[in-house]
Amino acid sequence: MTQKTILNISGMHCASCAVNIENALKKERGIFSINVNLASEKAYLEYDPIEIDIPKVKKTIEKLGYKATEKNIEEEMHDHHKDAEEKEIKKLKNTFIFSLVLGLPIFYLVMAEMIGLPMPMLSLKTKIVIQFLITTAIMTVNYPLYVSGLKKLIQRNPNMDSLIETGTLVAYLYSLVISLLIWFKPNFTGNHLYYESAALILVFISLGKYLEKLTKGKTSEAIKKLIGLQPKEATIIKNNEEIKIPISEVRVGDIILIRPGEKIPVDGIVIDGYSGVDEKAITGESIPVEKKKDDEVIGATINKTGVLKFRVTRVGKDTMLAQIIKIVEEAMGSKAPIQLLVDKVSFYFVPSVMLIAILAFILWLITGQSLTFALTIFVAVLIIACPCSLGLATPTAVMMGTGLAAQNGILIKSSKALEMARAVNIIIFDKTGTLTKGEPTVTDIIGEKNKILKIAASVEKNSEHPLAQAVVQKAKEEKIELSDVQNFQAIPGHGVSADLGNKKILMGTRKLMADNHIDIQSVEKQMEERENQGKTVMILAQNQEIIGLIAVADILKEYSKEAVEMLHKLGKKVGIITGDNKRVGEAIAKELGIDYVLAEVLPQEKSEEIKKLQTEGNIVAMVGDGINDAPALAQADLGIALGSGTDVAMETGEIVLIKDDLRDVIKAIDLSKYTLRKIKQNLFWAFFYNVIGIPVAAGILYPFTGWLLNPTIAAAAMAFSSVSVVSNSLLMKRYK
Repeated sequence: MTQKTILNISGMHCASCAVNIENALKKERGIFSINVNLASEKAYLEYDPIEIDIPKVKKTIEKLGYKATEKNIEEEMHDHHKDAEEKEIKKLKNTFIFSLVLGLPIFYLVMAEMIGLPMPMLSLKTKIVIQFLITTAIMTVNYPLYVSGLKKLIQRNPNMDSLIETGTLVAYLYSLVISLLIWFKPNFTGNHLYYESAALILVFISLGKYLEKLTKGKTSEAIKKLIGLQPKEATIIKNNEEIKIPISEVRVGDIILIRPGEKIPVDGIVIDGYSGVDEKAITGESIPVEKKKDDEVIGATINKTGVLKFRVTRVGKDTMLAQIIKIVEEAMGSKAPIQLLVDKVSFYFVPSVMLIAILAFILWLITGQSLTFALTIFVAVLIIACPCSLGLATPTAVMMGTGLAAQNGILIKSSKALEMARAVNIIIFDKTGTLTKGEPTVTDIIGEKNKILKIAASVEKNSEHPLAQAVVQKAKEEKIELSDVQNFQAIPGHGVSADLGNKKILMGTRKLMADNHIDIQSVEKQMEERENQGKTVMILAQNQEIIGLIAVADILKEYSKEAVEMLHKLGKKVGIITGDNKRVGEAIAKELGIDYVLAEVLPQEKSEEIKKLQTEGNIVAMVGDGINDAPALAQADLGIALGSGTDVAMETGEIVLIKDDLRDVIKAIDLSKYTLRKIKQNLFWAFFYNVIGIPVAAGILYPFTGWLLNPTIAAAAMAFSSVSVVSNSLLMKRYK
C-alpha cells in the first residue's frame, strides 16, 4: 500500500540541507521515495502508512533542525500559506535593512581614509570599540544564521550557514583578541582587524538571502496563479431562492447559478442555459467554448455571455483545478536525472570546502605568510563557496518549465518527462480519438439497408466501441426499432457476436470471419474500395452467411495534419498505430504525410509494437487517449495522453494535453528543450562560479599577480551567485 504526501519544510538554506533530509528519510523503513525541493521548500514523499506515519517523518526532519508541516491541497487553494511566506520575506528584508544601516558607519570608518573622504578625529581605541559594537549588533540581528550553522556543525551535517558562521566567527574572534591586546598591552604594535569583513559579509549575505527568497517565490507563480483562480463564493439555488455561500460549503448535487462575467466555482454539468465560457486559464484555449445543456463546465473558468445553471459533480480536491495543481506540484517536486549528479556533489560540497579552507590556511602559514594573510584566505574560501546556486539550478528551471506548460494546457507530470521529451526521435499516434475525432459516422451500407441496419444496431447497442455507437446512431436517425439479442460477446480488436432470435450474428473484421470459417471473397473488392478511401468496413454475417457491409469514416481532427508537418520540421519521425487494416491506416497516413503505419494491432499488442521500435534504437513517444492505450503509453519512453473531461489525474501519460490539440505535442517538446537549456546554463554558471571562485579565494593567483581576494568581495559574489541562477530561470517567463 502506497500513499503520497507533500510536506512544507522550513529552515533549509542550501542544497546540502535538502540532501541531508533526503538521506535521513531514506534510512527510515517504509519510505519508498523522497524528493526535497530547495526552491519550493517542500518534501515530496511516497511511503507505506503501515510501516511509517507522518508524525514520525516530521520528527526525523525536526531532529535535523528543520520544521515540517503537512500540506493540504484544499488549504492551499484558499491561500492559507500565503501570509507565512510574505511574513518570511518581510523578516529577511528587515534583517537586511538593519544590517545595512548598522554596517554603513563601519564601512565609512574603514574605507573613507582609503578613498580620501574626511575622517572623524577618533583615537584608535575608540574606532576599535565602535567597530566591535557595530559588528556585534549585526551578528545579533543575523542570529538565526548562527543558530542554524552551529546546529549543523554539531550534527556533523554542515551547510552553507555553517560556512558563513565559521568564517565570520573566526574573523570576529581574531579581531576581538587583537582588540584586547591593543587595549591592554601598550607596546602591542597591532595587527589588521577583521570587524569590517565580518560585518559587511553579513550585510551581503542578508541581502542575498532576501533576494533569493523573493526570486524563489516567483518561480512558483504558476501554482499561485492556479490557486488564485478559484472564486471564494458560489450562488446556489435552494427552494427557488438564490443563496450565496462560501465555496467550501458547496456539495455535490447542488444547483449553481452563474451570471455573465462570473467565475464558475466548481466542476459540473449544465442543466439549463447557453453561454460561451473562457477556459483559457485551465486549457490554454484562447477562444470561448460554447456550453449548453448536458455539457461539462470546469471550475475556475469564466462565464462570458449567457446565464448558466449547472449541477455540481466535483468539489474540493476532486475538481479539475485541484487535480491540475496536484500534478503540477508533484512535477515541480520531482527530480530530473541530471539533478542526481548535483545531489552527489552537494552532499560532499560543504565538508570539502571546509577542508580546502583549513588546508589553504595551513599551507600559507607553512610557506612563511603571516597569520593575518592565512586568516584572510581561510575566511575568503569559506565565504565564497556557494552550494545554494548548485541546489537551485535545476529545481527553479523545472518549476518554471512545468508552470509555463500548465499555463499552456500541458500537464507535465515529472522532471524525467520534461527531460525526456527533447530526446524523442519518433512519435507514434493512436488513430481513433487521437488523430481522428473518435466520432465515426456511417457512410455506406451495402446490402438491404434497413434489414442490415436493424440487425447490426440491435447487436451493437450492447457495445461501447465508437464504431458500434456510430451504427446505433444511424439506426436512431432512420427511426429503426431495435430488437433484443442474447449471448452478446465483445471480441476485442475483432468485433462482436450475439444471438438474434434463433440466428447467430457476427459483426466485425476479416479476422473474425476467418476464425468462424466464413468466406469473404464475394465482398473483398467492395471492402478494398472503401478502405482505400480511409473508411473502416465492418462485415455482417448471419448463420455463417455474409448479408452486408457497413462502412464507417472518422473525421480527422482539425490540427492533425499541421501537427505532423511541424514534427517533420523538427526532424522527428511520425507513425500511426491502429486496429484497422493496413489499407485504412495507409490511407490516413498518406493524407497526413505519416512515415510508419502499424496496422491490425490489437489493444494488448500495442505495447509490443512500441517495444520493437525501442529495440531498434529509437526513443519513442506514444500519443494516445490515456485509457485504451495505457500499456503502450507506459511502455513508451514518453507517454503523452490527451485529456478527457475532468478526469485529468487518472490519465496514464507522463504528459497530459488538456485541450486535445495535437500541436501541443510540439509545444511540449519545445518547452522540454527550452527548460533543459536553462538547466544546463544554470548548472554551468553554478559549477563555473565555484570551480573558479574557490581556488581564487584560496590564493592561487597571489604568487603570479600579488592579488588576494577580500572576504567582503567574496561575500558579495556568493550572495549574488544564487540570485543570478534564479533570475536566469525567471527569464523563462519570456517564452512564447
